[in-house]
Amino acid sequence: MPLPDKSGLKIVHLDVRDVRFPTSLGGHGSDALHTDPNYSCAYVTIITETGKKGFGLTFTCGRGTEIVVLTIRAMKRFVVGLNAAEIFADFAGFWRTITNDSQMRWLGPEKGVAHLAAAAILNSLWDLWARIENKPVWKLLVDLEPEELVSTIDFRYITDVITPDEAVRILKAQRKGREERFKYLEQHGYPAYTTQVGWLGYSDELVTELCHKYLQLGFTHFKVKVGLSVEDDLRRATAVRKCIGDDKFLMVDANQAWSVNEAIEWMKKLAHLKPIWIEEPTSPDDVFGHAVISKALEPYDIGVATGEMCANRVMFKQFLQSGGMQYCQIDSARIGGINEILAVYLMAHKLNVKVCPHAGGVGLCEMVQHLQLWDYVSLSCTMADRLIEYVDQQHEHFVDPCVVHNARYMAPKLPGYSTEFLPETLEKYTYPHGTEWRRLFKEGIFPLPDEAELVNP
Repeated sequence: MPLPDKSGLKIVHLDVRDVRFPTSLGGHGSDALHTDPNYSCAYVTIITETGKKGFGLTFTCGRGTEIVVLTIRAMKRFVVGLNAAEIFADFAGFWRTITNDSQMRWLGPEKGVAHLAAAAILNSLWDLWARIENKPVWKLLVDLEPEELVSTIDFRYITDVITPDEAVRILKAQRKGREERFKYLEQHGYPAYTTQVGWLGYSDELVTELCHKYLQLGFTHFKVKVGLSVEDDLRRATAVRKCIGDDKFLMVDANQAWSVNEAIEWMKKLAHLKPIWIEEPTSPDDVFGHAVISKALEPYDIGVATGEMCANRVMFKQFLQSGGMQYCQIDSARIGGINEILAVYLMAHKLNVKVCPHAGGVGLCEMVQHLQLWDYVSLSCTMADRLIEYVDQQHEHFVDPCVVHNARYMAPKLPGYSTEFLPETLEKYTYPHGTEWRRLFKEGIFPLPDEAELVNP
């Protein structure tokens, strides 16, 4: 696929906003460690000299979003003044520039706030490229020749697992049947599972009500948050199993609450409920710990899922090699944008680990659908034991929200990465000056922000 013409694609402006939603008021998103999240994001808009725009974001949980915003502002120097077509022509080179600046890399490298900030910028650039090509991002990825797609990836530190030449060979070998898979996606979509039934902050009555609701919507896979009390977990997970029946699938998610041995013993007490995986059982950085848990739970047919807080492709490499994950959960905003996510998909494919993306949050469902659709058409070529997480939150705020029918993500048709907010959303929820936040402060529902949080003009 030829690259875009350079004319008019000089980037002349980058805007970033702190956008927050008061989800803690309803217990939405609550888990063992994130007890009161306000689903939020750092939201980037890049503008070219002819007015073309790209929109990108990185997900956060409220407090601290202003730090990501400030980091993005510090990274503007790497973007403004460049021609977008030249970025796309050497996307891997640009990726290394923005993630490995000789001074700023000290803040990472390639992890933490710096990587979250880089992800928002990189996501906006992919959105811009797809809009220039008048395609949704998943179709842009599908249409790239293997050599073109591989050229967007920085393979530094992972060539002991996969090389660029090997990645090209894999992608070429998977091309047979691509048109049939493409047509199937457009007609039938991609299977989803729901986490909406299982937040820790929900009452037992609401959990039961939501289970019935999502059964009627066609869902067969349900995830429940666990980790604070084994007695509460048994009660809630048993109630969900009773509601959904033995023919449906249950997953549980501890959100890093346990030590290694605690995770093993806790899950043995839940094993009779037949969960297919335990998600984030311990520290997201503990590769060996996850491997020990995986081995201990194998006799119970319980897999380990993790990755939503995995810092970068190098950490993923170790998890994939160690046997510490049976379900690889890439996140569209945690690591360095699509460029780095593609590297993880390729390693997971080679090492025969299923990818089931982490979603929920602000815009994550909108983004990861594009990645998993590409994977089905161009790489894994299967949906067997693969799912996309679905959380029914904040979709109404996007110009092109994800669409889920009969528990299946329907393929996006509009150009871009589905990440553009509606103007009225920005007016209401930009923190701290949006109209909704001013109301919440005035009514004393939330405290007034301190000076450190006042980073938006």
